[in-house]
Amino acid sequence: MDLESLRGEDVRLPAGRMMTADEGDGGAPPLWLSDAPAPFGAWGRIRAAHPRTGLWPLLLEPLDGEGADFRPWASGELFPGEASRLSDHDPAAVLAHWWEGCTSAGEEEDALSAGERLAVTAPYGAAWPGLAPGRAPAEDPDRLAEEHAEALLSFGAEARLGLVEAGSGAEALVVAGWSGPANHENDTARIAAVVADWERRFGARVFAVGFDTLRLSVAAPPATLEEALPVAAEHFAFCPDNVWQGHATDLVAYAGHLVGADAWTFWWD
Repeated sequence: MDLESLRGEDVRLPAGRMMTADEGDGGAPPLWLSDAPAPFGAWGRIRAAHPRTGLWPLLLEPLDGEGADFRPWASGELFPGEASRLSDHDPAAVLAHWWEGCTSAGEEEDALSAGERLAVTAPYGAAWPGLAPGRAPAEDPDRLAEEHAEALLSFGAEARLGLVEAGSGAEALVVAGWSGPANHENDTARIAAVVADWERRFGARVFAVGFDTLRLSVAAPPATLEEALPVAAEHFAFCPDNVWQGHATDLVAYAGHLVGADAWTFWWD
């Protein structure tokens, strides 16, 4: 990782260190992590320099209550060698597979009956509706991501700056060895394949990642409830806990929260 490429007049890195993975395979460290909270303004400047440096910035958040160890980023709980390749996966097929698992056997089988699971996914029931149509961004996706990164820091989030040598935010999830959604999907490349497709269809950008959370800015969110419903179905397949354990009781209610929402947050139990 060429950190010297960032040590110019526009980007000044805070003190930090390369983090090793918990694999003992002697591979290259998957990411660089700042020693202190991320400085204001750094995310946007580093993102703007990405075409030249190949370094993708992330605001990295720890597991709640684990700030001292800053899990998983400073604790070595990174597993870059365990994921497949992002390009191996078709996002539509991945989402359809997850949807089938959530609506038939159900990851919440002990808590929800078959009828209750299908009621949550109305109006689609067990039928996968397919990918939602993409939209042209109403604003610059990278500028919006910078605004969200700065807003997260301004709200006092305990986030450090991370740097990953990757072609995109989606790819950075794999390269960093993040395994946050492991209780839903243990191959991060499949998660990243869907995120990469959202980057293309909705102008999404990865700007922050936690132990089991993911934050995306979205430059082209659905503008109506009709547009939002199939997007909500994708979210449910991608992260069913957003609906099962969130504030919405079903996809229609969840879709209402997506209309015009320029940030998407995901959490896996």
